[in-house]
Amino acid sequence: MPLCYSDCSFEYRAGIPVLNSFSLELPRGCTVLLGPNGAGKSTLLSLGASILEPDRGQVRLGRLVSTNRSHQREYRQKVGWLPQKISPVPGLKVREQAAYAGWLKGLSRGDAWDKSGRALERVGLEKLAERRSKELSGGQLRRLGIAQTLVHQAEVVLLDEPTAGLDPKQRGVFRDLLASLAESVHFVVSTHQTEDLADIYDSVVVLDRGQVPYQGTVQGFLGLAGHDVPPERRAESAYHRTVRGED
Repeated sequence: MPLCYSDCSFEYRAGIPVLNSFSLELPRGCTVLLGPNGAGKSTLLSLGASILEPDRGQVRLGRLVSTNRSHQREYRQKVGWLPQKISPVPGLKVREQAAYAGWLKGLSRGDAWDKSGRALERVGLEKLAERRSKELSGGQLRRLGIAQTLVHQAEVVLLDEPTAGLDPKQRGVFRDLLASLAESVHFVVSTHQTEDLADIYDSVVVLDRGQVPYQGTVQGFLGLAGHDVPPERRAESAYHRTVRGED
């Protein structure tokens, strides 16, 4: 069981809860997190990455609790976080930035440097290790972001809109990358794009207004579409049948 939210509540401003007594056990494998803007997806991932702390309840990875100070270092090493925007660190080369991320997670400088090489190989950036990170394309920066989560051997990687702004070719490369890593790493990917569900993901979680109207297999989700819906529109149809929409 990669990640478990137990009775979590969170609000940014008093009286306006984003999550209220929210519980969710995420499955193994590659999970897509769908939902309209304002549904709480980014908040959910930020809580899972321990960027935010729940007002009540807890987030656990096995025996590790994200808010327990004695657990936090190990928790953060096991849970990787890829925010929507990946920024190059000024003055650093690609491998240096990957190693720096590992050092920030608690690895020694030597260990971070050694593991950064392997992480870049896993995302196909080893030939660009000596390039300035500011010279990478948008798709390459996304791959560097994933490498940064893998340096410290994360078991679960949380990705918030990782394909936003990528062209179709870059999205294809990203899709292939997730598939190549899925056997050793659990992924939770927040996205608005539904066209690749059957090709990438094992499970679907739909979040709408702080609630989960659907959690299950991709095939079960696609089965929510009408019988007369063409295959290429089934995911979109199932999504619209599941959420109540935006105000």
